[in-house]
Amino acid sequence: MTGFRVWIRHLAEDCRVRVDGIQNARWLLTRLASSFIFKNAQPINDDEGPSSCVFHLRYSSQMSRPTLEKALAAIPEVELISDTA
Repeated sequence: MTGFRVWIRHLAEDCRVRVDGIQNARWLLTRLASSFIFKNAQPINDDEGPSSCVFHLRYSSQMSRPTLEKALAAIPEVELISDTA
């Protein structure tokens, strides 16, 4: 699989994840789900334009902010970018 960019923005109780392409977003969700249990993810939203998709992952006792960052950083295909804006 070709590498792709993932932007994360940490919010109070969840994380906003923006991914290059809907296929990459679906693949990433499947990969994260197989790595650990996340409580829920809101549906993928492609309103960001044709080239990116957004979803939210809610933090839980099984998936904290550091756990999510570590999991994303461990995926070779992911270029992780902190989204501060």
